[in-house]
Amino acid sequence: MKFLANSLLELIVQTSTNLPPDVRAAMGIAAEGETPGTQSSQALNIILTNIDMALDDTGPICQDTGMPTFLVHAPVGFNQIVLKQAILQAVAEATRLGKLRPNSVDSITGKNSGNNLGTETPVMHFEQWEQDEVEIKLILKGGGCENKNIQYSVPANLDHLGRADRNLEGVRKCILHAVWQAQGQGCAPGALGVCIGSDRAHGYDLAKGQLFRTLDDVNPDPTLAKLEAEILEEANRLGVGAMGFGGKASLIGCKIVAANRLPASFFVSVAYECWAFRRLGVRLDASTGAITEWLYRDPASPVERMARGEGFPLTGREVILTAPLTEAQVRSLKVGDVVLISGEMYTGRDNVHAYLMKNPPPVDLHGAVLYHCGPVMLQEEGRWQVKAAGPTTSIREEPYQADVIKRYGVRAVMGKGGMGPKTLAALKESGAVYLNAIGGAAQFYARALPEVLGVNLIEFGIPEAMWHLRAKDFPAIVTMDAHGNSLHADVEKATGEALAELEAAGKR
Repeated sequence: MKFLANSLLELIVQTSTNLPPDVRAAMGIAAEGETPGTQSSQALNIILTNIDMALDDTGPICQDTGMPTFLVHAPVGFNQIVLKQAILQAVAEATRLGKLRPNSVDSITGKNSGNNLGTETPVMHFEQWEQDEVEIKLILKGGGCENKNIQYSVPANLDHLGRADRNLEGVRKCILHAVWQAQGQGCAPGALGVCIGSDRAHGYDLAKGQLFRTLDDVNPDPTLAKLEAEILEEANRLGVGAMGFGGKASLIGCKIVAANRLPASFFVSVAYECWAFRRLGVRLDASTGAITEWLYRDPASPVERMARGEGFPLTGREVILTAPLTEAQVRSLKVGDVVLISGEMYTGRDNVHAYLMKNPPPVDLHGAVLYHCGPVMLQEEGRWQVKAAGPTTSIREEPYQADVIKRYGVRAVMGKGGMGPKTLAALKESGAVYLNAIGGAAQFYARALPEVLGVNLIEFGIPEAMWHLRAKDFPAIVTMDAHGNSLHADVEKATGEALAELEAAGKR
């Protein structure tokens, strides 16, 4: 097994940094079909550029490399203990190299292990098969889209759709509702893995397993194949759009499996995957561990460039902001404005916000830009470098954000997916704005953060620490302003109405 360690490390690195061809093709189609000049089109341009950057620099496509999940098929008699240890070592090494973000957190103590190893992490599923080679598939599914997984117990009453019954029409309603509820928090356009039936636990497992199918795969069951095609077409009529900005592309794939269930239970389990759909696989020689075949892609084929021109073409209408910001600057902004931020900013996620509710900040936040981001960071020659730095889902900070804004004078909060009414009211009262960066664009934004000025609260772990960064021309879109306007609320309302229209059309 002399090649096993290198083979596993290469699988992890390629999965994190090189989007598979079927996903590339789907994202290219989504970008080509979007209306030019719209916010969704701008987001897709950044996404395509980010995909190229990740490949060029072998950097994580998205900073949230998720919970690594390995699906292993091994010959009868193969030593799975040796393979398990090799997977653990490869995961730790990939984390050390900055290809994975340290994401394994002890659920009791809250301590980050720092190497992605811990109780039940990474996730490994082993199955025997009657073939001579070892097959390993890996999926990296981030926390933002993981939080938008949803499970329905039908019959159920759904927003804008009414009652979903225990039939395929009820299943269809559940799946469309799953797309609608994700909005921009799931980094649309997304993909769905769905299980009809089974029990609660295994249904989710089977739903996630559907994400190992390619997007162009046709379901062997004609009934499910028809449902998959219908869901894809109808979901893209809802108007969620890239990053929830409103637009034509809300979904790039829907894969469905049905499993027998208990008479008393009927579950529809949905695994939501973001556009940064990182899934690859290899076959290994069972005696040496050498890679004999790549799954999902042909390494001999050239990788298509995704970017259509500049990743973020400037129009001259962008608002130039240099932090720290003044109240007058912020109150002059309105929803839809594109800003380019330079100067200092601070990251702050769940632990930082919880800390600030009980403790004064370790830095002066008056006029600050507070970035909801858990970056990938590496120390090189004694200095920290930003290796990946896209936004995290902001709604998790809704219980804290209004207080943080009011107490400490924060002028701009930046993340993805928008925030709720409590934060919107605080923005208006205090004179602050919410800026939406493009989810998953970790390499694009890392280049806009050329210098690390310091770090506080490092005891929370790298993703949750408060990083002090210098930004240069960091692009974002104002989606919640200081006048009480919210693009997110508007899109949620409009797409809810579109969902209701689909339901009404189905009844006619």
